[in-house]
Amino acid sequence: MPAPVYLGDEVSAAGFRLAGVQVRVPERGAESAAFASARADAPLVLVSATVAARLTDAELRAARAALAPLVLVVPDLDGATAVPDLAARLRKQLGLET
Repeated sequence: MPAPVYLGDEVSAAGFRLAGVQVRVPERGAESAAFASARADAPLVLVSATVAARLTDAELRAARAALAPLVLVVPDLDGATAVPDLAARLRKQLGLET
């Protein structure tokens, strides 16, 4: 069975590598290609918030809507880029927040 893939910074990648996850540290500007490759290869794709912020909204939306592979945005080590707040977005769409 193929291993999950992590896309993000080198320091976080070292920790994910120790857990048995394949890691890829895309260069700036190559995030879309790395993301597409990871989606084609892995059953689970973990994307750092920084890499996710560099992807287009359409790419990320299509990946999350697809049944496979599962795509999750994980926090960065330094917390510089915020992880999307799915719960707040859903509350707003349901009219529970303005």
